[in-house]
Amino acid sequence: MVAMTTQNNTSLNLQLSDTIQRDFPELKFEEASQFSWHGGKHVISYNTAQLKDERGLWALLHEIGHAQLKHADYTSDIELLHMEVEAWEKAHESAKKYGIHLDDTYIEDALDSYRDWLHIRSTCPTCQERCTQQDAHTYRCHNCGNSWRVTRSRHCRPYRKNKK
Repeated sequence: MVAMTTQNNTSLNLQLSDTIQRDFPELKFEEASQFSWHGGKHVISYNTAQLKDERGLWALLHEIGHAQLKHADYTSDIELLHMEVEAWEKAHESAKKYGIHLDDTYIEDALDSYRDWLHIRSTCPTCQERCTQQDAHTYRCHNCGNSWRVTRSRHCRPYRKNKK
């Protein structure tokens, strides 16, 4: 009986995913290995296998939230975190329309991954103080004066390289 319930939920989730995508004809949806929003191309990438689970629907609504908010690019790490919070808030609004309940613990865990990333990037490699971002690739320590460069990517280990 459990297998049948899981199968029914999978089928319902996929049907709901199709409905959600049809409700946003201005957006393009492409299969990919992970969920993401490409502001320049107006494309939402999604993982079909994950759409079988409610978390996949949450991720889809989150990416649609980015699209609705017209998120395209960010100039600082903290701005990216703000955009993520806004997209989850928008996902909450959309979820009500589809009768979907978003798990706040799941959302906080997702946001924590950004907070952890930001914490590592902003920590001075010399004195371990939390510091401020100077531009998209540079942080500067107010305590010891050290400057370091960071990569733009959020999907790789946050390396910090001292500037020379």
